[in-house]
Amino acid sequence: MFTIFAKIKDRVEAFLNEKNIVTDCLNKIEEKTGIKKRYLALGAAGVTGAYLLFGYGASLLCNLIGFVYPAYYSIKAIESPDKEDDTQWLTYWVIYGFFSVGEFFSDIFLHWFPFYYVCKCLFLLWCMAPVSWNGSQILYRHVVRPCFLKHEARVDEMVNNIGGKAISAAENATREVLQTLVRNRTIGPAEPEARRLPSSAPAEPTVD
Repeated sequence: MFTIFAKIKDRVEAFLNEKNIVTDCLNKIEEKTGIKKRYLALGAAGVTGAYLLFGYGASLLCNLIGFVYPAYYSIKAIESPDKEDDTQWLTYWVIYGFFSVGEFFSDIFLHWFPFYYVCKCLFLLWCMAPVSWNGSQILYRHVVRPCFLKHEARVDEMVNNIGGKAISAAENATREVLQTLVRNRTIGPAEPEARRLPSSAPAEPTVD
């Protein structure tokens, strides 16, 4: 247990010592108030937890927590030569995607669950935690991966069929549009009859 908290503490300390917009704001506040930024971060975490319990717009705040931090470290993982962290954050986004889809269909029921957004925030933090029992790794290995390997061939066949039908439908629609354009250009409205010019021949005299 102490090892887990030590890893989390080290990750937080490393984040606070980095150069980014959050640490810049914390450094400015630390200079003006004299309060160390680690305590400022701890206070901000406490306020965030209280807001998730009682505040308005807790859903937006919870989604920001589950998106901003992982997105930041995903970009850093892309820019780093090490590919292990790429796999780590790709796994997180797979679990995040499945969770978001499931939440979309069950939100009408979960919305009334007491402390739902606190539980959701804790779940997302578990999925991104820098520990060996990281939630996204556990869920991927024991739930997503076995299910994917079991139905991979069927899913590939469905995707290929859908892709082929989509391409065929696009080709048919394009062909119909081109044929309609050609037909409208070929069969246009009848040309108005040219106005007859007055004849230069003298008019014949009329007999009374």
